[in-house]
Amino acid sequence: MKVLANDGISKAGENVLREAGIELLEHRVAQDHLINFINENQVDVLLVRSATKVRENLIDACPSLKIIGRGGIGMDNIDVEYAIDKGLYVINTPSASSKSVAELVFAHFFALARFLHESNRLMPLEGDTHFEAMKKSFSKAYELSGKTLGVIGFGGIGKEVVKMGISLGMKVKVFTRNIKKEKLSLSFFDGQEVFFEITSTNDMKEFLRDVEFLSINTPKSDGYIIDSPQFRMMKDGIFIVNTARGGVINEVTLLDEIENGKVAGAALDVFENEPKPELTLLMNPNLSLTPHLGGNTIDAQEKIGTELAEQIIEIKKKL
Repeated sequence: MKVLANDGISKAGENVLREAGIELLEHRVAQDHLINFINENQVDVLLVRSATKVRENLIDACPSLKIIGRGGIGMDNIDVEYAIDKGLYVINTPSASSKSVAELVFAHFFALARFLHESNRLMPLEGDTHFEAMKKSFSKAYELSGKTLGVIGFGGIGKEVVKMGISLGMKVKVFTRNIKKEKLSLSFFDGQEVFFEITSTNDMKEFLRDVEFLSINTPKSDGYIIDSPQFRMMKDGIFIVNTARGGVINEVTLLDEIENGKVAGAALDVFENEPKPELTLLMNPNLSLTPHLGGNTIDAQEKIGTELAEQIIEIKKKL
């Protein structure tokens, strides 16, 4: 069996594959040349992240493919149903990067609440001339403890965000289209484990009414989840973080709501015009920005690679 990890795979995943006698092709093939490469090398397994697209034309043109794997959660760059209809296995790693994404959510929340995003911009420029003025300006900060955390989406990442919020002493609320009840566990270094039962709501107005920190953790949506009507439901001074997908929040409206004070600060890890975000977003001092880093930690990549490799090995036994 030959595996092409076109967007890369961790050393841990590579080792698991090779120990199982599976050949790993160490190439990064451009999208335009991918079909030819797969056919010339009789590739059985194509592994991708978000960069490589696996559309119907590629699936039809590559009869040797048996498995398509996505390192991560979102599958919008793969024509999943079509692939399954054609008899291919389609796999992903829905939980491997959840903790990493959730930690990024709170990295942004802390940055926004303590003005770290703006302070880090200004200190190198004005730290020696406006030190006291900046100290005064950035003193109107907030603790997260005791505040109300709202989470839109209750998949693997949403659950990890909720758990981290609980661990910080936040009140938590969850919004889903269909009401869900989940039992979450927090595990500690000394072996203790504490359980919490969380029930989501599908009433957006009630959900947003008292939320002070809002995290969006949903799959790609057909339209905006957060736009003008939802902003009107929010309390003034809310902090928002989007690590989900570009297009779940209206970025133009977001800038307007920052300008009028409804939103105290926002963080974006994903963008509507990715990989070329709008300049108005990049230049706004009230935004904390990262270039789609959600699951990009060494820890997450090792988990992703290992989980993909283990799934491939199990499928190989069936073929």
